[in-house]
Amino acid sequence: MSKLTEWSFRNKAAIILIVIMALAMGVISYFRLPMEFLPAADNPQVMITAIGPGNDAKSMEQSVTNPLEEAVTFVKGKTDMFSTSGDGYAQINLNFDSKTNMKEAKAEIERIVDQVQLPENVMKPFVVQFNTSMIPISWVTLTFEDGMSEQEKETKLKEVTTELQKSEGAGQVSISGKSTPAVHVIPNTDKLAAAGIPMQALMGVLQGRGASVSIGERTVDGAAGNINVYDQVTDLETLRKLPVAAGVQLGDVASVELAKDQESISRMNGKDAIMYTISKSADANAVTVGKGIEKTVERLNADLKGIDASIILSTSDSVVSSVNSMMREVLLGALFATIVILLFMRNFKATIVTIVSIPLSLGITLYLLQLSGVSLNIITLGGVAVAVGRLVDDSIVVIENIYRRLQKETFSIRLITDATKEVASAITSSTLVTVAVFLPMGLLRGSLQAFLLPFALTVAYSLLASLLVALTVVPLLSAVLLRGTKEKEHAGSPKFAAFIRWNLAHKIVPLIIAVLLFAGSISAYVLMPKGALDSSSAENVNVTLQYPSETPAELVLEEGKKFESYLTADKDIEWVMMMLGNSADAAQYGSVSSPTLITYMIDLKDNVDAELFMENVKSQKDNYKDAVLTANASDLMMGGGSSQIFIDVTGDNLEQLTQTADQLIAAVKPIDGVQKVVSNQEEKKSVYSFKVDPALAKGQEVAMQLQSMLNPLPIGSIQMGESETPVILQPVVNPGSTAELEQLTVMTEAGAAPISKVAELVRSDEPSLYYHKEGKTYIRVTANAEPKELSVVGSEINKAVDALKLPEGVSLTVGGASADQSSDFADLGLTALISIGIVYLIMVLTFKTLRAPLAIMISLPLAAIGAVTGLLVSGVTPDFTAMFGALMLIGIVVTNAIVLIDRVKQNELTMSIREALIEAATTRMRPILMTAVATVSAMLPLIFGSHESGSIVSQSLAIVVIGGLIAATLLTLIIVPCVYELLFFRTSRKQRRASAATAQAEAAAAQQL
Repeated sequence: MSKLTEWSFRNKAAIILIVIMALAMGVISYFRLPMEFLPAADNPQVMITAIGPGNDAKSMEQSVTNPLEEAVTFVKGKTDMFSTSGDGYAQINLNFDSKTNMKEAKAEIERIVDQVQLPENVMKPFVVQFNTSMIPISWVTLTFEDGMSEQEKETKLKEVTTELQKSEGAGQVSISGKSTPAVHVIPNTDKLAAAGIPMQALMGVLQGRGASVSIGERTVDGAAGNINVYDQVTDLETLRKLPVAAGVQLGDVASVELAKDQESISRMNGKDAIMYTISKSADANAVTVGKGIEKTVERLNADLKGIDASIILSTSDSVVSSVNSMMREVLLGALFATIVILLFMRNFKATIVTIVSIPLSLGITLYLLQLSGVSLNIITLGGVAVAVGRLVDDSIVVIENIYRRLQKETFSIRLITDATKEVASAITSSTLVTVAVFLPMGLLRGSLQAFLLPFALTVAYSLLASLLVALTVVPLLSAVLLRGTKEKEHAGSPKFAAFIRWNLAHKIVPLIIAVLLFAGSISAYVLMPKGALDSSSAENVNVTLQYPSETPAELVLEEGKKFESYLTADKDIEWVMMMLGNSADAAQYGSVSSPTLITYMIDLKDNVDAELFMENVKSQKDNYKDAVLTANASDLMMGGGSSQIFIDVTGDNLEQLTQTADQLIAAVKPIDGVQKVVSNQEEKKSVYSFKVDPALAKGQEVAMQLQSMLNPLPIGSIQMGESETPVILQPVVNPGSTAELEQLTVMTEAGAAPISKVAELVRSDEPSLYYHKEGKTYIRVTANAEPKELSVVGSEINKAVDALKLPEGVSLTVGGASADQSSDFADLGLTALISIGIVYLIMVLTFKTLRAPLAIMISLPLAAIGAVTGLLVSGVTPDFTAMFGALMLIGIVVTNAIVLIDRVKQNELTMSIREALIEAATTRMRPILMTAVATVSAMLPLIFGSHESGSIVSQSLAIVVIGGLIAATLLTLIIVPCVYELLFFRTSRKQRRASAATAQAEAAAAQQL
């Protein structure tokens, strides 16, 4: 690498031009890089969602879920298949291996699903495959002025929808809370009976009406013209006057009213509202699309009277906020690193030379990110924030060595190149080692790779760029700025040299202390609970109120509004969005839920403690005893912060599954930290089935008659204003008891008869949820765990599961939050082992020996001491990002040990091993401390700054890295020399004996003289 330094001195003009170009390209790339919240990543899952309003869970399972599962069983690349069948909906999730082309998989499933015959009252299934580019850009609410007619609302709604869809870069626009104007015809059975008019007569009241027929062209009054026939009902009064029999009008035997039908209910701050969820097109820039939607909303409010459109949430704002906050932390980190260097070097010119690597490295990094097609998002910016402290490390080592030589020798270009050459191999190997730690992230599977690879590339680009700058630009600048500088010679601390000498003479003491500290830290980590991600600073909270499936819809809505009133009265809340029911638009995103589930999306004001708010919300559960109340921090981009643990009971015998689930619930309930345990079998709903006697009636005919009697029936439409309004014939009867059900009259071949004469009414309690795994029924037991005790609860549940005696053919699978956490930790653990292997290989290639790198590797367990101590002192619960910080430490902490051992190897050419170690420790102490303090200082903003949800750069990551680096730096200077001398014990002992013999001989010779 020293050739690079010599080349840079021979081509000064080219280096100046390259520096200018790098800075310019960096600035240009920053403005040209697409800004996103997260990197583009396909979720290896396809979701099939079907809605069948009014169907019970068992009907959905048998007539929808089963045929769909059979159809998609053999889709190429599928790894497993799960399904949920509930009241009014069915959803099938197909997971695929990471090699599958998800666009092709989705297209294949769509073709298969189109060929499946489903019942008429079930909507065509939606097939969705998620990508991070589908994350909604904006959530827009629309409210109308009081007194506006349904037709006017419908017209305004269409205009707003069209304008939002036309916004530049806007993709899919889904709507919830939309109501459709409808005319309800409510029959009066007494009047119908008195007039002797059958119910069927009302069904044909609009037949032959609403005609628009072209008769043809004729010559009329000497000119050619067209003859048309129009027959349109345009108001309710005309509809009421339509005849249903001789001398009898519709209004005489039925009431005709204008109403609104709603698939789902959306309310904003206590008022009915429409909510638009807008995503961007695949290649669009999130920030540009977000700004375009803002302009569209402003224009709509100005142009359309009687509406109020507002953006309640915008991903583009989050993108800009995260970019700005990360850039602020990068700049603060650079400032802190500069101050540290200035304090150590006490030379302004030397500090300027050192910190030039920061803007240059960042400029090169941004340009390379643009070439790699990586967007500017919270993951890549997190990589920059983490790497900024490390960017000056190579430059510090180079400038410190040049500076130290200048204190002893006369300035010359040769001195600059030699001083750079002395440390070139050390900084090259240490940089390659750090880069190597991050590259195995490309081996991780699925979306974890998609998220972490951009981070790894960002760190790798920035560190390699800093190495290039340290070997070329720093020596050149040193030759310019440090020419003629006169500084006092800096000698190593004699006290520190004496301390190292004592340590080497009494190795057993520091080594035992280090082993005890390491054992203590590992024990503390094992016993430490691993939590879900901290959510105290979350801005959004998701609250749900789940009522039993048999709860009437009117009661669910009433209770939902009551709880909404409690939330809107809270001063800590910015706004509350209440949602209830399923809609076709939501199903397009795979979002379906129980009809008795009320969801509240809550935006908190700044600086409100989300954890405290959620505790207050949960305290209201006694006021809603029939419902299950939950509150979780909502990560708008990545999903809610759930702490649920699932145990799936699978097998072929349903009775055995039920018994095993009951045993499991009994075993899990007493575990500390478990808040609630339920199974899908516990949630049951009454189902009333008519078992028709085939000898007395035809089941198909009975079913059709009951459907027309008990369900709303479309009978046509009328033209009101500018839109077609459907006319719905309302149910004739509304039975409220089993007796009334049995008295319903149906037509049979023998004439009219109560249904009890031809069918038996059977009541049964059926589960309101059915789960399938690979097409077979299974029971899911769900345990809600205390978030901060997630790992402990998960471990105890695993023990409880292992202790159960299972019937033959029944198996248990633990999943959910704790299993996902364990899987992520295991993936990172494997990555860490691969990284350690690569680090060792690079160092063996650098030092051309197996033993010296082993001494360097001892710095890794030393880092663990500091990392665990940092978590204990701060009281922060280790989570996934803390584990990621531990992975980063592998690359960072060995840097100091490499710089130390590299000096030792140089010294061994002229010194004994012990003297080489003492000299290296005292000489390298300053650059090692400088690089460590600079890195720690640069990461301090990450501890005290705020972090966007979904970012892997968090407070726990910074604490782990800072704690580990501090401990590793201090202990590296003490422990690594002891381990190194132990590894070369025989050679060192011979040298010491030879040295002692020589000293004795010299002393004896001196006495003789």
